[in-house]
Amino acid sequence: MSHHLTILTLLGCCFASCGPTTEATRPAAPTAAQVKQSTPPPPLDPTNIVSIAMGSKDHTTLVTALQAADYVRSVANPGPLTVFAPTNAAFDKLPAGTVESLLKPEQQADLKEIIKYHATTSVYEQKDLKDGQELAMANGKRVTIHIQDGKMQVNGANVLSSIRASNGIVHVLDGVLLPPKR
Repeated sequence: MSHHLTILTLLGCCFASCGPTTEATRPAAPTAAQVKQSTPPPPLDPTNIVSIAMGSKDHTTLVTALQAADYVRSVANPGPLTVFAPTNAAFDKLPAGTVESLLKPEQQADLKEIIKYHATTSVYEQKDLKDGQELAMANGKRVTIHIQDGKMQVNGANVLSSIRASNGIVHVLDGVLLPPKR
């Protein structure tokens, strides 16, 4: 879809520039980076995973990470997805400077790997998950579900709540899931 938006934007620039101009007055064509920066994301379904996160005061760090990784569109896709969404407090538990470092452009690959470790295809509601069950995540690694006394954990992070979305489900976590070393 991003490719189509780029083509449409470039075509629009071509049509807008039709007419009598000279080389000296002709504006330079926008670069791909400029088009990407100036093209807003499509309108979001108010009940999809990204909209839920954007509307939560407890997930501003997650939303910032999605934006830095250029994953807003990916998580807003029709799904179905299961997203394990750490709260701001969960990110605060990481060593000092970790989040700030991951948000730097040169760390985008690491940030993407961590974000993909929080998402999987399909919708996994708590009632469908079993103690000891492993889920394959978007980065190819696995998480382990633990259920004790009706409470669910993912790799030791507690599930605080679950919110159904139009494109899947969000399980709110009190910890950040860190993928195992490669």
